[in-house]
Amino acid sequence: MDPSDGEQLRRSLTRDELETFEQDGVVCLRAILPLGWLERMHDPVERVLDGASRVDMTEMARSIEASGGRVLSDPNVAADSKRGRFFSGVDHWRVDSSFRSFAIDSPLPEIAAQLMRSSVVNLYEDSLLVKEPGTVEPTAYHQDLSYFHVEGEQICTIWCPLDAVTPQTGGVRFVRGSHSWRELYRPNLFVSDQPIPGTRGEDLSEGGFDPEDLDVLSFEMQPGDVTVHHARMLHGASGNASARQRRRAISVRYCGDDARTFARSGAPKKPYQANLENGRRLDSSDCPVVWPRQTPRP
Repeated sequence: MDPSDGEQLRRSLTRDELETFEQDGVVCLRAILPLGWLERMHDPVERVLDGASRVDMTEMARSIEASGGRVLSDPNVAADSKRGRFFSGVDHWRVDSSFRSFAIDSPLPEIAAQLMRSSVVNLYEDSLLVKEPGTVEPTAYHQDLSYFHVEGEQICTIWCPLDAVTPQTGGVRFVRGSHSWRELYRPNLFVSDQPIPGTRGEDLSEGGFDPEDLDVLSFEMQPGDVTVHHARMLHGASGNASARQRRRAISVRYCGDDARTFARSGAPKKPYQANLENGRRLDSSDCPVVWPRQTPRP
């Protein structure tokens, strides 16, 4: 498929969807992404899973537990099931032309621009998140912004599943309205709710945080559906209790007009962020302008 054949959205965003994103902090856009874009990503995803750039989150959980740390386990995954693995990876767009095209040439930047009501959109990063059938590791609740060396209100994540998603296979769960909370929680390692050492902010693992006491949203999804959530949104996910269904998803993070660089103590840095200056626009080859297409910021 030629990328130029798939740049257009399958439909327009509605006023209700724009308002839902602003009010709830997350919106599920049904049948919005052309299926050809997802089909083109199947082989690139397998290349990552077969390569050295993937991160084995299941192995990370075992290492944390072996060192005396606390790890999470989904009680809904049968103890006698064949254990699946949780894989992740980040910044594939930098080294793989298919991931780059997906993040830059697909309709995703236009979706981000409309929902954030931003005249310009920068690409911040992409990530791959795969839970094989029988994966016991849930994803701990967290805020994306806690990991980002950037500050602003116009920052979002678009989550694009390549498979049908249900609560049983690891659907993401969002705390409705949490994007409007002023607290910024310390980042964790996803398979543990314990914070990364050296980070600052509130500790979500303390104080009796229980998402079951809150207004939690989750969406059953099909390929072509996407969720978009604000970077302050508290969210997590279950393991994968399915016996056969994988849960492959690509997340792409975008920043809008008001985003500026901001170094967060203890949060992992990318190589180009080693000498980060606070308060600068993101425009660079590391955070390229992707909307409007090929139009420099004034």
